[in-house]
Amino acid sequence: MDLHEATRLIQGELLVNEENKDTKIERAYAVDLLSDLLALADEPATLVTGTISPQVVRVAHIMNVVAIVFVRGKRPPRPVLDYAQQLRIPVLFTRKTMFETCGLLYSNGVRPCRIRPVPSFGGPDDAATRL
Repeated sequence: MDLHEATRLIQGELLVNEENKDTKIERAYAVDLLSDLLALADEPATLVTGTISPQVVRVAHIMNVVAIVFVRGKRPPRPVLDYAQQLRIPVLFTRKTMFETCGLLYSNGVRPCRIRPVPSFGGPDDAATRL
């Protein structure tokens, strides 16, 4: 699926980098905690989030995110969009919830990302990581 099709599917709007509307979306992460993305991400993908801070764009750039989808009607402020434009990261906006957005993308062929394994340290809380 490309960004143009994804935008239509989620009833969204492509806010910046429209020239990249043919970018392919094959996999996606859905996180609001950027630390989860940094800790677990293992491949370039689309980021679905409701966090609209400039740090989202910084982390997206570091993690080679191919596009950012802001959900729940949260439109990022102009400085965030300008930063994404500068880094050539397409930004989409939708009023749909994260759950709806992910469901629509998944049911139309976008797959979840493989995640980096969480290291086991063998401490007393290690049993919880084996569940």
